[in-house]
Amino acid sequence: MWESSRMMLPQHKEQSLAMSIQNDTSQGPQEPLTRKEMDMMREYVLLPVALHIVEKKILEVEMSPQMLKLLYSTAAKVLANHIREDMQKSKKLLFERNIRVFEDSKSDSELTYRYICRGMEDQFVMTKDYMRAEVSVRIGRYVRSLAAVMKEKAIEK
Repeated sequence: MWESSRMMLPQHKEQSLAMSIQNDTSQGPQEPLTRKEMDMMREYVLLPVALHIVEKKILEVEMSPQMLKLLYSTAAKVLANHIREDMQKSKKLLFERNIRVFEDSKSDSELTYRYICRGMEDQFVMTKDYMRAEVSVRIGRYVRSLAAVMKEKAIEK
């Protein structure tokens, strides 16, 4: 018998199949998804949305006639860079834990995501209202963090 690009004897194929079945059953039941892993997947989904909103605001500010538009757009660009860094960290963490997340479907009120974690495949749903609220909270945290750094720098001078 030929298996892929190499020749394999029937008894070797049977032995190989038996070993793979034994390995699958010896692993036992899969561990359920942890709260931390679920939070990591949410972060992976929400951060690009937050980045999109901040980048859109940067363009709006730069096109506005506001006197302080340079200050506002610069601060927003710093926020965008922080979000990008966190997105990279989020991707890296999911990759290290061998978790993959895919957008599955969209409707007017919700988005469904499919994930694969430790060989398990499942899905989670986020309503658009939930996403708006969570993105708003996250952007607020970035703004407070940046404001705290700016205040600290002003006090040092």
